[in-house]
Amino acid sequence: MRIYYQLQCAEDREYMQDQRQNLKSEAEIACMRQAGLLTWQAHQVAESMIHPGITTAEINAAMEAFMDEHDADPLFKGVPDNTGNAPFPAVACISVNEQVVHGLPGPRRLQEGDIVSIDTGVRYQGWCGDAAVTHAVGKIDAATQRLLDVTEGTLRLAIELIPQRQWWSEVARELEAYVKQAGFAVVEGLVGHSIGREMWESPQVPNYFTLQYQALGDFVLQPGVVIAVEPMVAMTSRHVQTLADHWTIVAQDGLPAAHFEHTLAITATGVQILTSGPDGQAWALPEK
Repeated sequence: MRIYYQLQCAEDREYMQDQRQNLKSEAEIACMRQAGLLTWQAHQVAESMIHPGITTAEINAAMEAFMDEHDADPLFKGVPDNTGNAPFPAVACISVNEQVVHGLPGPRRLQEGDIVSIDTGVRYQGWCGDAAVTHAVGKIDAATQRLLDVTEGTLRLAIELIPQRQWWSEVARELEAYVKQAGFAVVEGLVGHSIGREMWESPQVPNYFTLQYQALGDFVLQPGVVIAVEPMVAMTSRHVQTLADHWTIVAQDGLPAAHFEHTLAITATGVQILTSGPDGQAWALPEK
């Protein structure tokens, strides 16, 4: 689940101090792996249900039943909106076609040719996991399939670059270039985040480069960093808008958008995908 990108100058010094201290131990990362595994398993429940005719509410209900069965607390349900008046009502954000993120599950039925982004997370024994993936519903057109491939490729590139770069801004610059070279747009104003005991911790993790972020929000890629990296890519426009339901964020161009996310831990031996399956299965796996 994304957060809005916002750095406030009055808080810059405190923010930088917080991000330097926000490192996880090997034992804490092992605990987060349990939350990540349950998050991956909840996604498998959803994936098994995706077909024309299913409602987004039915998918959400099955994911919630899985979490209840495994004593995992839904990470998203009850999260307040920006006004504090409309808590998120579901365990998953289910966003269809031009909906980028935070789609509300309901009576909408998926149709052949749709794409659907599912974003969910759990808190298990005090630790959080968060992941998202965009699925094709039946057969989709070639342009939309390429959008999915490029968005997943952006996450894959991030996983590959993290051990090779010193600062996150270096990775973000290359992610943005990769998307633009493919002819798509990185959604701006929505970013990833550090994660641990809470879903949203500092530092923020944008998928694009700005000088402001480089100066005020950047962080070193070092062992102990745990981040939710979540590229969001649109067909033509980087701009989005929020619907009247207070939650659903749509691409301003009205065209399909895609979203892929993993919770990643940087360790002494490389990047660990905490939201992978029991045998390391995951979307956006780097090629060996």
